[in-house]
Amino acid sequence: MASKSKNVIHYTIVPKDLAGHLFEVSLTVERPAPDGQLFSLPAWIPGSYMIREFARNIVQIRAETAGKKVALAKLDKHSWQAEPCRGPLHLRYEVYAWDLSVRAAHLDQTHGFFNGSSVFLQVHGQEHVPHVVDIVRPLAEHCKTWRVATALPELKARRYGFGTYVASDYDELIDHPVEMGDFQLGSFTAHGARHDVAITGRVANLDMARLTDDLRKICEEQIALFEPKSKRAPMQRYVFMAMALGDGYGGLEHRASTALMCARADLPVKGQAAMSDGYRGFLGLCSHEYFHTWNVKRIKPARFAPYDLSVETYTPLLWLFEGFTSYYDDLMLVRSGAIDQEAYFKLLAKTINNVLRGSGRHKQSVAESSFDAWVKYYRQDENAPNAIVSYYTKGSLVALALDLTIRFETKGKKSLDDIMRALWEIYGRDFYAPGGGRGITEEDVDELFEQVSGLKLKRKLERWVRGTADLPLADLLTPFGVQLADTNKEAKPALGARTARSGNGCKLASVYEGGAAHRAGLSGGDLLVALDGLRVTASNLDTLLGRYRVGDTVAVHAFRRDELMEFGVKLLADDAPQMALSALAKPAVAGKMRKAWLVG
Repeated sequence: MASKSKNVIHYTIVPKDLAGHLFEVSLTVERPAPDGQLFSLPAWIPGSYMIREFARNIVQIRAETAGKKVALAKLDKHSWQAEPCRGPLHLRYEVYAWDLSVRAAHLDQTHGFFNGSSVFLQVHGQEHVPHVVDIVRPLAEHCKTWRVATALPELKARRYGFGTYVASDYDELIDHPVEMGDFQLGSFTAHGARHDVAITGRVANLDMARLTDDLRKICEEQIALFEPKSKRAPMQRYVFMAMALGDGYGGLEHRASTALMCARADLPVKGQAAMSDGYRGFLGLCSHEYFHTWNVKRIKPARFAPYDLSVETYTPLLWLFEGFTSYYDDLMLVRSGAIDQEAYFKLLAKTINNVLRGSGRHKQSVAESSFDAWVKYYRQDENAPNAIVSYYTKGSLVALALDLTIRFETKGKKSLDDIMRALWEIYGRDFYAPGGGRGITEEDVDELFEQVSGLKLKRKLERWVRGTADLPLADLLTPFGVQLADTNKEAKPALGARTARSGNGCKLASVYEGGAAHRAGLSGGDLLVALDGLRVTASNLDTLLGRYRVGDTVAVHAFRRDELMEFGVKLLADDAPQMALSALAKPAVAGKMRKAWLVG
């Protein structure tokens, strides 16, 4: 389509200066707006709800037509307008790429990575015409072996090669990140759809066969969840691209790919059959981002259909899109057989304990947390545990509560799976088809839950989603033959704070409301120096505290800024819940219901 159309937006991106971390981008607009073409760069990227100001990384920009300079007026922090001219209009600009994350762009001698929202200017008024991009190989000799990983369709390029790629519009263009470098590559097929895995970074003895086999099972489980009859994936090809580091974790979803970061130690090693906690976590991350292929990339909040990437776009529904995805990511691991029931219960208990640790859950609902993501969740400070709740973690527990409720009250005839399939059929399956693109509203959510389940759920949704009370998980799990109990029986002395390493020192990252540290006057950010005259390090605090009993008062010296301060801390019992789940010997009906839940 693009090659036959005269009106095509054409980009060329060149890794111009590896050591200087500069991409050079050329942009050609065949038919600029007669009154002066407007350009802008997104201020945020979908899936990461914080203003990122990507335009700040544009180092220089210029425009010309027919060899003559065209003036560009900067209108605001991320917008430029060219003076009126006849086409074609050519822009050339440099982008500084030194953000080693899944959200922006990064370039050095080892690899290149970019999201389109960080490097491709939007041509206003022409977002819906075809967009093509030439991805050019760096000139450095060692880059001759580099390849390209992206889910963008090839126009004049071999798969994994440098060349010309095409998108049907601007939204599609910026929804396909690109990785270039000497990555390790694996592939598998899940229900007929090709999936590629590109691992960048030095990883010795990577067991790619095990990784692709585990991912295949997880992907097939998710495809079958949404399309149980056809088992048709919503894309023809999907790409997992992961940057392996000494320490790292994170992911960002896209319509046919995901960008990931992980620790090298989290990846499977040839010859090691046991599943490490790190590898289990990496599979959970992959499962999470893959589930987003349906839930948020196609099933969307109405406020995201379409995205306005120039300003914050508020929605109270992130609990549904991130929270439910967080519920299903681990559930898909156990249903696919990647982990067993015991491992799943440990992951679920970890989530429950994470939510119960902070008092912020009693002050903010998951609906409020969703709405405030822009200013609170993505800008957390030392007081975050006392002020906010995560729409990821508590949202996943809301999903669990609803799933168990629906399964129990309908005697197994309905489940949250039916809710997800209905969302997919009504809002997601045809989202990118002509005439599609409709998102769901808050009112639609309540009605759909009741309509699909056949139950009266609005009061529960009001309490669990818009309220701040703890969820009755223990009661909901009992009919499934699962016990949820607090195993924290021994009263151990504690400061009531979360610590973090600061060099070899121990810093208070957060002080929990009502805890011993809070009552004594310690604050987040304080650097602990000594406890009763003994030096505190990053590794010995628990050992030092283990010499005391609940109720003892200890002298704590700490630096706040550059001032040494002394506090008398009366140690309180560590009453943080340590919830654990265990399967009970129950009648056959409970075992049958548990199997339906965990096996599908």
